[in-house]
Amino acid sequence: MRPYCTLLLLIAVVFLGGALLAPWLYWLAQWLAPASALARKPFHRYVDRALLGLGLIAIWPLLRLVEAESWRDAGLCSPSGQWGRLAGGWMLGLGSVAALAAVAVATGTRRFSWERDAGKLAARSSRLLGAAFVIAVLEEILFRGAIFGALRQAGSWPAALLFSSLFYACMHFLSRPDPPRPVKWCSGLESLPGMLKNFKDLRAVPRFLNLTLAGIILGLAYQRTGNLYFSIGLHAAWVFCLKLYDIVTVPQTRLDQGVPAK
Repeated sequence: MRPYCTLLLLIAVVFLGGALLAPWLYWLAQWLAPASALARKPFHRYVDRALLGLGLIAIWPLLRLVEAESWRDAGLCSPSGQWGRLAGGWMLGLGSVAALAAVAVATGTRRFSWERDAGKLAARSSRLLGAAFVIAVLEEILFRGAIFGALRQAGSWPAALLFSSLFYACMHFLSRPDPPRPVKWCSGLESLPGMLKNFKDLRAVPRFLNLTLAGIILGLAYQRTGNLYFSIGLHAAWVFCLKLYDIVTVPQTRLDQGVPAK
């Protein structure tokens, strides 16, 4: 049970620490580059980044807990010879989202919207691709390599898979709190209850279950392959394709009402 207790303690430290750190990051951005795009980001983005940063730092004590000696023990072996697994994960992710998109379009739930400049769409797609791989690498190291990897050494790997997948779903289920006016030293702490609003909405249960299933699939891929490359490719494809799908299609109700695409 020790890894589970350590994980719960680290979660509390990350959330409290991230909430206290976020206002200082916000003020630092306003001071260093007040006219930049970074300074114009909403406050909840600083809270998110502070939580992610501290979460990545927390990987180290988790790995030390299970006496991991290198990144290989967290699923990141040398990429040599692993490009096939990365590509395999990417193709599976691409195919699964394409199948779901085809069903949505065929049933009339969503429709393609072509009211976009091809050059701008290509540029945005390239940015999405880079962001998708960054997100996939960071989250797979954190949720699968560190958390699932540490918990499965404490006992049953299926129990570790379920717990880490539920935790993964919870972290992606957090909602955006209302922006504070003005930002104070305690604004991050005040925003934490607002991030839990989705947990009170029963209509959001299917989304939570989908996120849990996604975590289970990614964890199983790590368990079966022995490293994170297949999971990274799969995760990156899901992020990229879902974001792109949201750009090039719109709900049918919006088109019926004459609402322009974003």
